[in-house]
Amino acid sequence: MSAEALQGRLTDLAAVGQRNLRAVVGEFRRSEVLVPVVDGSLLSAESGGIRWLFAFTDVAALERFAEARGEAVPERIPVHGARLLDQVIPRVDGPTGIAVDAGSPTGLVLPPVAGIVPDAVAVDASAGARS
Repeated sequence: MSAEALQGRLTDLAAVGQRNLRAVVGEFRRSEVLVPVVDGSLLSAESGGIRWLFAFTDVAALERFAEARGEAVPERIPVHGARLLDQVIPRVDGPTGIAVDAGSPTGLVLPPVAGIVPDAVAVDASAGARS
């Protein structure tokens, strides 16, 4: 699945005011997204005790995000969504989710809950949840 397909799906869902999270997560897992890197680390922000990694469906979305923050467009690496969810998030200390196309009208967050991230790192999993 391409990033264009994911972006199209997000746009379609925003247009009808519905978010079928299961379908979106599936699209995200199959899509290659752009992850900004600053000083050798994935760009992230913390809010409410959750670390949010940023991922963008295309360069234009990343450029708009950087411009809104008054920053230069950072280096970026292409990564499949499944790799972020299954391999990267479990290696980050503390609860971690993904902010997709942050700052855009079709942006969304994939929180660190069961069904999105591995159960071992999901904040709502009864066994193995991180605090």
